[in-house]
Amino acid sequence: MRGLNNKVVIVTGGGGGIGAATCKRFAEEGAKVAVWDVNSETANATVSAIKDAGGTVQGFTCDVVDFDAVKVAVTETENALGPISILVNNAGWDVFRPFLKTDPDIWDKVIDINLKGVIHTHYAVLEGMAERGAGRVVNVASDAARVGSSGESVYSACKAGIVGLSKTLAREHARQGITFNVVCPGPTKTDLLESVLQEAGNPEKLSEAFRRAVPMGRLGQPEDLPGVILFLASDDAAYITGQVISVSGGLTMNG
Repeated sequence: MRGLNNKVVIVTGGGGGIGAATCKRFAEEGAKVAVWDVNSETANATVSAIKDAGGTVQGFTCDVVDFDAVKVAVTETENALGPISILVNNAGWDVFRPFLKTDPDIWDKVIDINLKGVIHTHYAVLEGMAERGAGRVVNVASDAARVGSSGESVYSACKAGIVGLSKTLAREHARQGITFNVVCPGPTKTDLLESVLQEAGNPEKLSEAFRRAVPMGRLGQPEDLPGVILFLASDDAAYITGQVISVSGGLTMNG
């Protein structure tokens, strides 16, 4: 895709699943990839795979919940790779429980990772993008943000918050050459989905229910997401901002 070669991209949650697949695709397009993850082991696995394929990459252990750590990681990324052109917010966490079976500790963790962490990375990166008059932000939310999801009340609220944040920032920064768009995966076979299925207590039944609900008849794979993420980060999407795109095999349809 046009305009990705030599661009510096941060991908949070880049150690596995959608994040790892996205990091690898950016590297294939010639981008300089910063793999951010709270888990150094999984981040290093992504870094090794990209290096083995001849890509330019560096890993950074970063907990997006910690705003000071995020600011340090931004500085380290720019020192190592150059000014940040693209931010992909992908890190996330959830538990699958009815709302009345959750508690404030769970709410806080879900909100901290899925919403506050995204706010932290935006704030740390945006000033530099605004000064340079260019930037792309792609936020990975969820179809739960668009239509809700039983057992994921606070998670759905956080992901809906990401949609609202993205649309607002798209308006505020449109004339600075920065775009903000949201990709909403449906049920996708990742470690996060596996943990959600296990939490539900009947993973096989729930997984089959998800599969049957998808018109295409299968769960998503991590590799289903990078194409649209890279498109929105590329020059081909220069006139697209404030938009929400579902990648769900037709599970949700709108418009």
